[in-house]
This record gives sequence, C-alpha cells and structure tokens, in this order.
Amino acid sequence: MVDVNAQIDAVDRAVRTTEVDGEPTREQTLTQRYPSPIDDVWDAVTTAERIARWFAPVEGDLRLGGRYQVVGNAGGTVQECSPPRNGSAGYRVTWEYGGGVTWLEIGLTRIDDESTVVQLTHIAKIGDVPPGFWEQYGPGATGVGWDMGLLGLALHLTGGERIAPEDAEAWQVGDEGRRFSRAAADSWAAAQIADGGDPDAAARAATATYFFYTGQSAEGASEA
Repeated sequence: MVDVNAQIDAVDRAVRTTEVDGEPTREQTLTQRYPSPIDDVWDAVTTAERIARWFAPVEGDLRLGGRYQVVGNAGGTVQECSPPRNGSAGYRVTWEYGGGVTWLEIGLTRIDDESTVVQLTHIAKIGDVPPGFWEQYGPGATGVGWDMGLLGLALHLTGGERIAPEDAEAWQVGDEGRRFSRAAADSWAAAQIADGGDPDAAARAATATYFFYTGQSAEGASEA
C-alpha cells in the first residue's frame, strides 16, 4: 500500500516561466529528499537494470553523448553527466517524444551519509507545445507522470511495496492510483497559480489531467 498523502507532501513542485535561447520556456521542477546515500541514489537513476525496477526499461548507451530509449516512452541523447563529487551529481538529457524535443535535468545533493535530495526539472519551449495543450491540461500533463516516477524511486530506495512498470496502468485506475493522481494534479494547479496562472483555469486543467491519468471521461468520472 502506498501512503499517498505522505508521498504527495514529500515533493516540492514549482512551475517557472523563463527563456531559453531567447524563446519563452516553462520549467517544471520536483524536489524530494530520500533516505539513501548519494552514491546509491546515483546508481539507481543511472543504471539501466535499476531504472527498470522503479521507472521503466531503458535501452541504449547511458553515458555522455550516448543515445537512450525508454521502452514505450521517450528517448534522447545524454548531454551532460557528472557523477557524485563533493556532495553533488547530475545529468542532462534531451527528452524526445512524438517528434518534439524537451530537456530533462536530474540533480542530486548530499544531505548527510544517509540522505540525498533529488531535483528533477523538465524544460519545454512554449512554442513547441501543441496548441491548446497547456490550456487544457496545464503542468499536470507531464507533472503527474514525473510524480509517479518519484514515487517509484521512493518505493525502490526504501524497500516499499513495488509497483512493477507492467502493473502501473492498473494501479493508476485503482482507488489508490486515483487518489494519487487527484492530489498530484491539484498540487500542480497550485504551482501553476504560484507562477501567475489563473486559478479557475488551473483548477479545470487539474481535473482534465486527473481524468486523463485515470482513464475517465468528464461525464462518467468518479472523484477520488
């Protein structure tokens, strides 16, 4: 069983509107502290065998300049890679899906011998997002998926009950998964509002995102 409220509360979420190469860009950031040393967390987020245990199978060359492919999801190129040194580590990859290119940054910070902070940042140029997509779903469209990834990492690092990647879809549409998606979507709405978004639009987008992740329609949906 997943402690939904504890996991939702363990993650700090932020949306920031900025610029990359002179183009308007949105950054979505998730930050969580894990009870595991930085070397172990680094191994968990960079080793194909371990990534498959908490996220999804990944193929390719997981090193600087290499190409990778998450099975059934995005692929890309490893642009930066800095193993643990002086209490920090991280990598940056392109996140290529459906013909579009965004960027993913993972940063690790050592807190002490037994705890590490992970920060995940997803960066997308506003002009590259399909028209109307942000208005309909807001940051939860990608944010809820990353929330599920951080949940998987938490269960993996703490020895909690694992949600196998092949079981993730069934979990999402069950009672526990619906409660998680609802809470995560609402948390992303709050982050959108904090970035200056309209509260009513953010709330509508959060509900649309919740329906999407739980396979429901607006007409037949049951709130978690």
